[in-house]
Amino acid sequence: MAEARQRDEWARVSSIMALIANTQRSAKHQRAFRPSDFDPFARQGGVMQADVSVLKEVFIEGRVPKPARESP
Repeated sequence: MAEARQRDEWARVSSIMALIANTQRSAKHQRAFRPSDFDPFARQGGVMQADVSVLKEVFIEGRVPKPARESP
């Protein structure tokens, strides 16, 4: 329920932020901003799938693992 409220509030605030940003942009050099550009819940691809072994590498061994390359 709390997350739904946050999503709703961000949807409203991001619309206002896009409106303000579009009034300040250069129409010749920039594309129009969309509310999804400012909404953290609308972003895609922010979550990385990983194994539990990655946690061991990061927090116990102190190494930052390299991301696996996806094959086309």
